[in-house]
Amino acid sequence: MFPTFGKGPQTPETQTSTTQTTAADSDLIKDADMQSFARDVLDASMTMPILVDFWADWCGPCKQLTPALEAAVRDAKGAIKLVKINVDQNQGLAQQLRIASLPTVYAFFQGQPIDGFQGALPGSQLKQFIDGVIQTAGGTQAAGGGEGEAVAQAMEQAKQLVTEGQSEQAAAIYGQVLQHDPENLDALGEYLRLLIDLGRAEEAKMAFDQLEDETKATPQLQPVKTALELSGEGPGAGAIPELMERIAQDSADHQARFDLALALYAANKKEAAAEALLDIVRRQRNWNDEAARKQLLKYFEAWGPADPLTVEMRRRLSSLLFA
Repeated sequence: MFPTFGKGPQTPETQTSTTQTTAADSDLIKDADMQSFARDVLDASMTMPILVDFWADWCGPCKQLTPALEAAVRDAKGAIKLVKINVDQNQGLAQQLRIASLPTVYAFFQGQPIDGFQGALPGSQLKQFIDGVIQTAGGTQAAGGGEGEAVAQAMEQAKQLVTEGQSEQAAAIYGQVLQHDPENLDALGEYLRLLIDLGRAEEAKMAFDQLEDETKATPQLQPVKTALELSGEGPGAGAIPELMERIAQDSADHQARFDLALALYAANKKEAAAEALLDIVRRQRNWNDEAARKQLLKYFEAWGPADPLTVEMRRRLSSLLFA
């Protein structure tokens, strides 16, 4: 079972979803799982905000929040959609997103988490939260060529530069955005992650350590926290030839393959590191208490849910786990 939740006894009344989605709601409200998360949340959020409700049958507050969420989404009349994730049936996804208590709600837009909360909010606060998400997602379009639109264009340019491998230029643009909008957590998270990728982890750590605890705990900064933790793991790049030789001599040496993944990651060879971990899962899924799968989940969080490498490697991991 998912380790951080205290699951209570199941009764016939609680063995089904907290609410039933009608056919009329199917376009606005849907259930999703690990396999459909990229399509139903990440891809869908490229054009409109998506609320993700993490719930469980045994969670009492979930039974209050989920119906209120559904009602608020209906009231928004197509400006926002709701995706529901049962954590008991999708423990890997919940762990990847660090869902530590229920209910938890994240708001995604353009493939990134932009806001979130835990616990059941009163109706007035829930409406205020959803209105804020909608405004954040649509505010730049309504700015009509003002500063908000300029920031949005700069963010898009930075994202494009990252996909083209021009991380230095992208980091510079995110830095400029932060000069104009210091409270832009999306820009801050991307900027610090790029610093780590560029070998400037100490600089990123100094900036991260200066943030308030509340800011550090936001969804946008969680990938940075994980990436900083990963940056100090594993042997250096010099160990790669030795580890590869050990594996060549004994293909069942999973510890060498795991250490190789850490060394490859430290050398910024992310795809090769993920491949090494997937190889362990393929050969012996439960080795060392599923250490390879857990390490992959850390990588996914550090890279961000919308990163193409995260999407591809998560798909391949799922195909191995559920084959």
